[in-house]
Amino acid sequence: MINRQDIDLSRADWRKSTHSTAQGENCVEVARTDSHVAIRDSKCPDGPILILRHKEWNAFVAKII
Repeated sequence: MINRQDIDLSRADWRKSTHSTAQGENCVEVARTDSHVAIRDSKCPDGPILILRHKEWNAFVAKII
């Protein structure tokens, strides 16, 4: 299991879909690090963050496309 404290997200560049509404309040945000992808709810940026390895993220995206 990946622990949030093990991944430095202090300088993460959080991004959301270009399909988000102008207010952008109900979005999923994604940030990449060298080895992981972090996912969070834009309404609660200090809340839970899901952290996946790149391989896991790629498998997830492949299933939803």
